Amino acid sequence: MFKQVKSALFWYYLFKFRRRVILIVLLLIIALFANAIYGDVIEYLKLKDKLAYLEIALISKWTVIIFNIVFSVYLLLTMFKKEENIEEKKPKKEKDIKIKETKKEEKFTDREKEFLYKKTLKTKADLLVEK
Repeated sequence: MFKQVKSALFWYYLFKFRRRVILIVLLLIIALFANAIYGDVIEYLKLKDKLAYLEIALISKWTVIIFNIVFSVYLLLTMFKKEENIEEKKPKKEKDIKIKETKKEEKFTDREKEFLYKKTLKTKADLLVEK
């Protein structure tokens, strides 16, 4: 039973944050490929006797790897903060809705506004009873 709950939670969060998870996986794959590409670049530079460029290759390799790892960690840490930000933004949306409603009200004429703000609508029978 506990394994099913763990599995359900895992797949729920994987589906919910699938874009971030895919981005993180791609960043880590790029970091792994940077090491393979670096090995090929080193072999090429040795064959061409351009050893002066080895330093640039090493710096660029570690820059790519460190950037990808740091960005992946940042995405992981901010993954669950996104839900908190959505809850904070909800009141702002309600304010926007109120602003839109007031804009809609401005389109009405005075007669239409009176009709909209009347609390009770009277039928013909009510009018006859009042007479």
